[in-house]
Amino acid sequence: MSLGTFLELRQELLLIAAALLVLIAEIFSDADKKRNTGLLSIILLGIVTIAGFFPAPSGQLFGGMYLTTNVRLLMKNILNIGALLVFIQSVTWLKKEEHCEKASEYFLLLISTLIGMDFMISAGHFIMFYIGLELATIPIAALAAFDRYKNKSAEAGIKLILSSSLSSGILLYGLSLIYGTTGSLYFSEISALFANNNIQILGFIFFFTGMAFKISIVPFHLWTADVYEGSPVNITSYLSVISKGAAIFTLIIILFTVFPVIIGTWQKTIYVTSVLTMTIGNLFAIRQQNLKRFLAFSSISQAGYILLGFMSGNQMGMAAVIYYVLIYIFSNLGAFGVVTAISNATGKENMDDYNGLYHTNPKLSLIMMLSLFSLAGIPPVAGFFGKFFLFTVAAQQGYYLLVLIAVLNTIIALYYYLLVVKAMFINKSETPVEYFRSDFPTRFALGICIAGIVVTGFASIIFEVIRNLSFVI
Repeated sequence: MSLGTFLELRQELLLIAAALLVLIAEIFSDADKKRNTGLLSIILLGIVTIAGFFPAPSGQLFGGMYLTTNVRLLMKNILNIGALLVFIQSVTWLKKEEHCEKASEYFLLLISTLIGMDFMISAGHFIMFYIGLELATIPIAALAAFDRYKNKSAEAGIKLILSSSLSSGILLYGLSLIYGTTGSLYFSEISALFANNNIQILGFIFFFTGMAFKISIVPFHLWTADVYEGSPVNITSYLSVISKGAAIFTLIIILFTVFPVIIGTWQKTIYVTSVLTMTIGNLFAIRQQNLKRFLAFSSISQAGYILLGFMSGNQMGMAAVIYYVLIYIFSNLGAFGVVTAISNATGKENMDDYNGLYHTNPKLSLIMMLSLFSLAGIPPVAGFFGKFFLFTVAAQQGYYLLVLIAVLNTIIALYYYLLVVKAMFINKSETPVEYFRSDFPTRFALGICIAGIVVTGFASIIFEVIRNLSFVI
């Protein structure tokens, strides 16, 4: 293997090396030292994340099945940042007696999913894409059932693997129709041979349906709330941010490179699903009392907003999607970080449990408020700028009605986010969550999330840098 090949496969090879080192540490460490697996995993993923920002050559490997470009590398780096935050937030939870012996398995499964996501993003061939998709999905099902002594966790794992199997079957059937009519599975060849006939359109619809399951787009979202509620909080945050972000990045790459011939068809599809996803996600979020289910429907509605960036079909739209996913990672992990900290300390996860939280834990309350305001798109936090750019690219293409619906949904979202803020700052409780001091990893991760929310909002140069990348995908 030449140096150039190594640099192109840098992310994947480093992640594989990290997984092997964690496995070796698990095998050769005694019981006491196995508690340090979390620290080792964080350090290794930190090295991978830092290495990802060094320049790397663009090119292709394995006959064009694997592609490397600046845009794809940026997407991987964003996912690495989010995964690193999840790793840090998981340290406290893994210190519990029932979990500490399984820390190595936890991090190995998470690293495995990241490897699969990287191959999805770099795929130039549908076989490579599908291998990455399954590698990213199957370990997540095991992680959803990680609390094996809890019925809800086992149920979450079963529901996730069954829904994933169904969506993969639908997706594969769509790919078989596309392959049968074009004779190729290479992205570039399919794009050139796509004739826009009925069978190919049907194949695209099946493919989009399979991906819609992964992103929790309505009406393929029914598994989301149950799986999010039953999974451990850290896995729920990983599903809602990293897994969803990888699927969004992959979908936009494939739509722009494989299906530009039928842009009119998939824009209509995305138009309808975006409206449904925003509206239904928001309306159901209002009714939730469990905060994991609450954030599950919130993440569904966020997927609807992200789809606005797809409508442009150009570089500006892709830049807006990448920028928003970056903001979404910091905002959602900030909210989930607070939920995780309180759940670890008290076991409480319902909205009523947060009544009077500001009087006992003011810092956590402020972090949750800023995170929810960012998700709602309230200025001057980062979420406002992310939504502004998404709405702008949709309006530039003349989708004014879609933007109006998105704005109305933003108002609905603000209402239910304020319900949590009201509970923390205004509602009173005779038995509020008692004061507790989070450990250093939790405080460090939450600090990064808040810094990310502030910096990505006020430093508009970040969006300019993304937009000015060489958008060869």
